[in-house]
Amino acid sequence: MVRAQRADACRNRDRLLDVAAEAFTACGVDASLEKIAKTAGVGIGTLYRHFPTRDALVEAVFRHNVDLLCEAADELSATLPPDEALAAWMQRFVAYVGTKKGLATYLKSVVSADSDLFVSTHARVQATVGQLVDAAAAAGTIRPGVEGMDLLRALSGVCLMSDAPGGPEQGTKVAALLMDGLRYGAPVTA
Repeated sequence: MVRAQRADACRNRDRLLDVAAEAFTACGVDASLEKIAKTAGVGIGTLYRHFPTRDALVEAVFRHNVDLLCEAADELSATLPPDEALAAWMQRFVAYVGTKKGLATYLKSVVSADSDLFVSTHARVQATVGQLVDAAAAAGTIRPGVEGMDLLRALSGVCLMSDAPGGPEQGTKVAALLMDGLRYGAPVTA
């Protein structure tokens, strides 16, 4: 029988994930684990109890970030019209990939590309974008016939722009342009 974690242990784990995500964004995946633990308000032993290796922490942060990205789609869908929810999520996706690219690169160096980590997170992101696209198409606010996977491929290309001159701002502009293209030919006009 698996015991549920105590509430304080869950809080510590969540805090470690949040702090590690910030540290990895600011300093890369080689950020000091001791500093992460201290910033999270726990000892290094607590960090290692939750994440026995750096690889385990990086993987957990990657999964946590994907969870947050996908959960944002539900929040956006509940508060915005379908096309606006899709547009906002696209911007979040581009921003996420632009700042978290080092995590995936690091993980690909220690985990195979066909591992459960990448297969499951990719499937989750694909399902999320598919739901957003389907909702916007059903509302008539984007052109019919758009496939979520095609949009995800296009967004992945946009994310490559974060390395080019203009950086993340360029990716944001192009994602907005892509959204304008999705709206072109939509049955409902705004």
